[in-house]
Amino acid sequence: MAEIFSLNDSNGQSTYSGTAAPEHDEKSLFDAYSQAVISASSQISPSVVKIDVIRRGRHRGQIGGSGSGSIFTPDGFIMTNSHVIHGAQNIQVVLSDGRTYDADLIGDDPDTDLAVVRINSSEITPARLGDSGAIQVGQLVIAVGNPYGFQCTVTAGVISALGRSLRARTGRLIDNIIQTDAALNPGNSGGPLVSSLGDVIGVNSAAILPAQGICFAIAINTAKYIASQLISFGEVKRSFIGIAGQNVRLHRRLVHFYKLKNESGVQIISLEKESPAFQAGCRRGDIIVSFNASVVSGIDDLQRLLNEDLIGVRTPIIIIRNTQMIELYVHPREIQNERKR
Repeated sequence: MAEIFSLNDSNGQSTYSGTAAPEHDEKSLFDAYSQAVISASSQISPSVVKIDVIRRGRHRGQIGGSGSGSIFTPDGFIMTNSHVIHGAQNIQVVLSDGRTYDADLIGDDPDTDLAVVRINSSEITPARLGDSGAIQVGQLVIAVGNPYGFQCTVTAGVISALGRSLRARTGRLIDNIIQTDAALNPGNSGGPLVSSLGDVIGVNSAAILPAQGICFAIAINTAKYIASQLISFGEVKRSFIGIAGQNVRLHRRLVHFYKLKNESGVQIISLEKESPAFQAGCRRGDIIVSFNASVVSGIDDLQRLLNEDLIGVRTPIIIIRNTQMIELYVHPREIQNERKR
């Protein structure tokens, strides 16, 4: 029988009574947790691959590396991190059952740390992609990958936070990052982060060292879009206006006088000749405070706004020149047409 207990105040009067939780209820909770992890990992494991790469060394010889990935289509497309395969001369994929394939690089986007490779096999199990817009803080998540070469390693944790930002190796900011405490180690990069239902909700990307329990995954909704761009074009199309800038504080009088929503902007420190910004009439020293009717408080804001939708589109840009506010119009161009990485 469950224990009946009561709480008394200093005068001995009963203030609360209740029933202690039976031990079997606690055991049931742990059993349910275990079953959720077991079920999710068994569903995703056949879709998780080990990725081995060979790169040319700076001086001579070859350098090896490895990471993880997940098959997401029946015809062999695999999602992973850019930093896993970037610069690779040779890519090999090892399936969970030990089969090994040479892989072709389909596309690589260092700005979001995502890449797609492909193997020629039809006897594969694609993962089920979920919706990262529907996840919640505290939700159970499972990470599967190949840390230090230990294939199909499973770790579990919770979503610690949503909407984080992470700086890519290119310097560009990646938005909508998932923070989790599911343990990640070298070799986990590119592997899936899944829900208790086995749906992929993120692509594991990084861990903060030497901190414990602070790991990050790129949201699957971001990854879906980037993957579709890489499959269609081999790259992600973005627009550019041809400036180099730095974040600066605006004078308080200017903020009040023009009733600006932002107290900082992007000061142009150089322009490329014949670039969209140059042709629009921008000058060195101008401070950009708005682009396409959106507030620009810093370089990261401007980078977010320079997407493929604005390529060739007449776009308003508001600058502060000395103490004067000026509206100009710029026609952003596709970044790959101007600067090959």
